Amino acid sequence: MLGAEPPPRLGRLTGRMRIEYADEATLAGLLPAADVLLVWDFASRAVPRAWPGEGPRPRWVHTASAGVDHLMCPELAASDTVVTNARGVFEGPIAEYVAALVLAMAKDLHRSWELQRAREWRHRESQRVAGTRACVVGSGPIGRAIAGTLRALGVTAALVGRSARAGVHGPEDLDRLMARADWVVSAAPLTPATRGMFDERRFGLMQPSARFVNVGRGQLVVEEALAQALTNRWIAGAALDVFDHEPLGRDSPLWELPGLVVSPHMSGDTVGWRDELGAQFVELCELWLAGRPLPNVVDKRRGYVPGH
Repeated sequence: MLGAEPPPRLGRLTGRMRIEYADEATLAGLLPAADVLLVWDFASRAVPRAWPGEGPRPRWVHTASAGVDHLMCPELAASDTVVTNARGVFEGPIAEYVAALVLAMAKDLHRSWELQRAREWRHRESQRVAGTRACVVGSGPIGRAIAGTLRALGVTAALVGRSARAGVHGPEDLDRLMARADWVVSAAPLTPATRGMFDERRFGLMQPSARFVNVGRGQLVVEEALAQALTNRWIAGAALDVFDHEPLGRDSPLWELPGLVVSPHMSGDTVGWRDELGAQFVELCELWLAGRPLPNVVDKRRGYVPGH
C-alpha cells in the first residue's frame, strides 16, 4: 500500500492477505514481491519511478482515485498488470459540487458575502439557472452525473466525449457547444489528446457571460490562458478545483484573479469518503481472491475505464 495517512480500514482482509506499507523511498524494493498494489495516496507520483521493468511485479494495481495519470508509465502500460480505479465513489459528490458552484456564481453569493462583511446593503439582480446551457466535457460517470444534476436544475446540458454515440457529442462538436454555453464544465480524464485542451483559442470561443469550471485534471487547462481570459473579461468567471501543480503555491497569481473561485482538490471528498474507498478496495480484493473478474478495469492505452 502506497501512502497510509490515515490508513484505510481493511479489517476484512485480516488473515487473507499480508499488507505491507510503502512510502516513496521503499516502494521500489517492495513491488517485485507484491501481488497487489493499492495506491492510497492519489497525489503520489512514485509509481512510475518505482515500477519494475523486467521480472516480478504486481498482477493488479488499484488506485483510490478516478484518474490514473499519476501512476501510468510505459512499463506499466505494456505489462499484463490489471489496473482499476475508484469509479463509483466520486460521481455524486462532484456533481453536487459543480451544481453548488453554478448556483453560487449565478446568484452572486461571493459578492453577497463581501458586502455583508462590509455591512453594505446593495440590492442586485442575479441570474436564473433554469433555461441556461451547459457543455460538460467528459462523458464518463462523473461527467454524466454532472449533466444529470444540472438538468435537474433546469439547465440544458450537452455531454462531449472521446467519440460520438447516443446522448454524447464527439470532439468535433466541442467548439460549437462551448461557443453557445453559459457553463463549460471540464470533467475529462488526462490523456495526450486532452492535455491543454482548454487554451487561449477555446477560451476565446466562449461568451463574455459564460463561466468555466474544472473538476477534471489540472493539466487540461492552460492556466496562463485562463488568467488572460479572466483578466481581459473574455469570460465572466471560473472555478478551479484542480491545478497544474498542487498544492497551489502561495505566490501563484491564480489566487487573485478576478472572478476565479479556488478550491483545494476537494470536490469529491465528502465526509466518510476514505471509508468508501477502503470498502470498495476490500470488495475488489474479495473478487480477486475468488478469481472473479474485476470491475473498473482501466484501458491502459486510453487512460480511463471505457464506457459501455
